[in-house]
Amino acid sequence: MSETESTLDQTDITDYNDPNAPWNWAWDQEDGIAAWNDDVIKEFRQNAGKVGGAYADGDLILLTTTGARSGKRHTTPLGPLYRDGTMYVSSFSESKYPDWWYNIKANPQATIELRDKTYQATGKVLEGADYEEFAAWVLANNPLLADYQSKVDLPMPLVVLSLDGEG
Repeated sequence: MSETESTLDQTDITDYNDPNAPWNWAWDQEDGIAAWNDDVIKEFRQNAGKVGGAYADGDLILLTTTGARSGKRHTTPLGPLYRDGTMYVSSFSESKYPDWWYNIKANPQATIELRDKTYQATGKVLEGADYEEFAAWVLANNPLLADYQSKVDLPMPLVVLSLDGEG
């Protein structure tokens, strides 16, 4: 990881094409993002949800889903976003939706690790009128996602996450 990557303050990122944004970093073809995710997951679990680098001082969750095709459990670090009391996740995906989106669509039961707690949760892939209404709100209230959406044809993935036992 370069010094820029390790000291990046994500509040400085206002443009989707910012070369310092984690989603624009060059990934080693052999190890790729999976190895980077593994390191983030390990650090998250060792430090009660706190991580350094690109996600220092940010809110991060570990979303564990069941593979839509494989049936295997997969854990992905994501930055949760909130609309009032509703947690949602999205992703900068230019050509296809991320695996976690397909996994939630196939099996909405998930596990969320948030800070030092683990929750059972239910995910809902937003589609149709629900998607349109929520996406309009997201684009009006999240300049970074709005910038991203203006540059790609694929509609941004939106998944609402509800901790089981809560509204």
